[in-house]
Amino acid sequence: MTRASDRHAAPASPVLITGCSSGVGRAAATIFRTAGYETFATARDPSTLDDLRAIGCRTLALDVTSEDARRAAVETVEREFGAVGILVNNAGYGQYGPLEEISLDALRLQFETNVFGGLRLAQLVLPAMRRARHGRIVNVSSVAGRVSSIGGGAYHASKFAVEALTDALRPEVEPFGIDVVNVLPGPIATRFETTLLKTIPDTGQQSPYTYFKQRLAERMHNFLNPQKLGVMSAETVARVVFKAATARRPKTRYSVGFIAHLGPIGRALTPDRVVDVMTRRTVPVEKK
Repeated sequence: MTRASDRHAAPASPVLITGCSSGVGRAAATIFRTAGYETFATARDPSTLDDLRAIGCRTLALDVTSEDARRAAVETVEREFGAVGILVNNAGYGQYGPLEEISLDALRLQFETNVFGGLRLAQLVLPAMRRARHGRIVNVSSVAGRVSSIGGGAYHASKFAVEALTDALRPEVEPFGIDVVNVLPGPIATRFETTLLKTIPDTGQQSPYTYFKQRLAERMHNFLNPQKLGVMSAETVARVVFKAATARRPKTRYSVGFIAHLGPIGRALTPDRVVDVMTRRTVPVEKK
């Protein structure tokens, strides 16, 4: 028997999804379109969206770090439909490496993409949603927003910020008929790993973190191995994104996969110094 909270709202208003060139965004756009939603799939390079266009998605160029691009995307949807019905903030990437070696410019870009881009899009869609007295914003966060780990401080900080902003925004806009939901996946088998490995700073063999960065790359490669227990497909996460966006009475957050469910619990029960020792053994700074 289907619970009332799990029944999906009928497709009535358009969906705007960021980061659809691959992974969860691409899978989510496919699911929404197949379900009959007017779906606007976006990416920095719209030529990567040809297959989504072929199934009926509208496609737009959208670099979430560009104010002009953000405004243009929202205005395109609102010009035809009056308001964005569902905003899925999915675009993002992982900046990894030792914090001492990550430049402030790299850290700013991490936050511009993972945090400020989504928040600004929310600010842009909210006035029309408020006039319509209806809307849903789904932020694709991560278990990395609940548990921080060695070598991923920049990425984790951005996802912690998404968690905080979502929890603050939700009660602010609820009186206007708008809901804000977080989706927190565990590890996903996507192109995320390839981008992640490229972000680790290359500061030469003289770096005191040379061995650390080698081990960090190995650890993340193994952690995101599609054959490993707990690593999910993009489609699995996208189905939860769809549920979070369309359930009549959604939960405030959806943890996806057992790592996302159990990781924060295990971290909360383990003393900080014990976690430090365990993670240093996994990704040692110096070669012994």
